[in-house]
Order: sequence, then C-alpha cells, then structure tokens
Amino acid sequence: MNHGTIDLRSDTVTRPSAAMRRAMAEAEVGDDVFGEDPTVRRLEERVAASLGMEAGLFVPSGTMGNQIALHLHGAPGAEVVCAESSHVVLYEMGAMAALSGLQPRLVDAPGGLLEADTLRASIPPLAPYRARPRILVIENTFNMAGGRVYDRARLDALLEVAAERELARHLDGARLLNAAVALEVDALHLVRGFDSVSVCLSKGLGAPIGSVLCGRADWIREAWRVRKMFGGGMRQVGVLAAAGLIAWDDGPAMLRRDHEHARRLAEGLAALDGWRCEPSTVETNIVLARLQPSLCGGEAARAVAALAEAGLLAIPTGLDEVRFVTHQDVGPEAISRALEILGRLA
Repeated sequence: MNHGTIDLRSDTVTRPSAAMRRAMAEAEVGDDVFGEDPTVRRLEERVAASLGMEAGLFVPSGTMGNQIALHLHGAPGAEVVCAESSHVVLYEMGAMAALSGLQPRLVDAPGGLLEADTLRASIPPLAPYRARPRILVIENTFNMAGGRVYDRARLDALLEVAAERELARHLDGARLLNAAVALEVDALHLVRGFDSVSVCLSKGLGAPIGSVLCGRADWIREAWRVRKMFGGGMRQVGVLAAAGLIAWDDGPAMLRRDHEHARRLAEGLAALDGWRCEPSTVETNIVLARLQPSLCGGEAARAVAALAEAGLLAIPTGLDEVRFVTHQDVGPEAISRALEILGRLA
C-alpha cells in the first residue's frame, strides 16, 4: 500500500495501538491448550461478564467462533436458519457443511434485516421427509445491509419465533459493539435471549486478531474441545489476548467517531454525480454505494480499480455496488481526502 493511501476496505485493517504493543510485549502467558494462560482467562472472563454470559472462549477468528457454535447447536443434516446474505453463508467458505454437515435455510430479508412474520413463514412444519431446522443465526450489525442494526424490539420478535420452533439462538456479533453504540445501550442489552454470541476484537475495536465466543459454562467447555478439533488450539496466546483486553476496554469509545465519519462519507457520496447512496440507512460504520452507468459503466470493479490508483481503497460487493468501511485508523482529514478522490472520479 502506498504511503498516504486511505484504506476503507474494512475495519479489519486497523493496526494495533502503541498501548496494545506494550501490553503484548509485557503479557503474562502460559500454554492455553493446557488452560494455563492467565491473560487469556482474564479476556474471556471480562468479555463474558460484559455480555451477561457465564463463560467465554478466545478463538482466532469470528468465523471459527460462529462455526464452533453451529457445530454444537446443530447436528448433521440439520438446517441453519438465517438471512439470505448472512456472513455465515457468504463468507465462511461453506464451513457449516464441510465441518458440521449443516445446510442453510435462507430467509428473505428486505432491507437486510429479518422480519418476524417472514421468518415464521419461512420455517416449514417438522416432517419426516424434510431437514430439521435447528439453529437461528442473527447477525448484528448486518454487514451486507451496510451495517444495519437490530434493535431490541426486533430481536425479541425474532427470538419469539425461535422459541416457538425450538431453535437454538446464536448471535453473530462481529460488530455487536457498533450496534450497541448506535443504539446507545450496553451490549448485554442486545445479547439477552441468545444461547451463544461471538464478538470480534479485530474489527472496529482495533485488536490485531481474535474473537470471543460466549455461552453457558458447560457449553463453553464443549466449545473448547471443538476449537481444538477445528485447529484452533493455541499456546502462549496471551500476547494476543493482551491486545484484546485493551480493545474491549478502550475500543468502544472510538466507534461513535467511526459512525460519524461514515455518515459524512455517505452524505458526500450522495451529492456526487454517478453515485447512489442513501445516508439515512447508514447507522454504523459501513457505507454501501451503487454506481450509475454514467460512472465507469456502472461497474464496481472498474471504479474500485480507479479509486485504488488515486489512493483510496474500497471493495466491490456487487456488480454495481462498492463498500466503504470507516475505522479508528481513518481520521477526519482522511475522509475529506477520500471525498476529494471520489469527486475527481465522478
């Protein structure tokens, strides 16, 4: 990446802070496969307590956290009920099928968020000739809807359907703290009623790696076993958990600024010829914008390549759609420069 390039591809590109690097260098460590890393234990306990859960498990990635949860909640041949463009379907490499023999039941979600009535109508009655739905996965915030947020009322309605159909309830909370900041509530307010939750430390919170999977204490003991089976057993990993502790404690305070930058970016895009963007739908740190045919032939890949040449990185999320993600390594000056580059392209 050239010096001065503005990277809005994802909030995963954040670099560990100086405080994180110091904590990593000084971390007290032990062999975590033997359960002997005290820094990992502190991270797991702190995150679980913050979310109102009994226990937590540090895992290398959000994908692993989700897949451990699906493996434990499901059974081979069963269905995972989720919105049609969920992360567990689009971006986890078919892992639910490959690792656990599960298949998705995709539910239409206009605007990106599930509706209780649609969910209820999408789950057929149990029958001996149909796969059994076993798990409901809700993703909050919802990546492919532009970081849209599930509020408590919508969650309650969806969880009621899950209870009616006897579904386990997993929350893919990769950006859960973004949702909590946007709604001005504690994160545990959005976790209530779920059997498990996976939260990422390596996105907007700024840690270099890792997620924490939380649930009941006995369930997490089983998750520990499955993590090892999936290749996620780690040794002196307290050097990473130390950065995760700082991310969990200090990172949420930075998210509001990221949301403000995203809205500013969306408003600027909406004012440019060749782009279609609705700022009112930008609730957190993700901006989705569509190209009109007058700009780069309406082709997102061409637009992204041209922007990269000019020093602005983004990713195409469709033939005519581009995603921009704000994060703590992008300040207000960088947003101004990004809008200048976008203006020149337009």
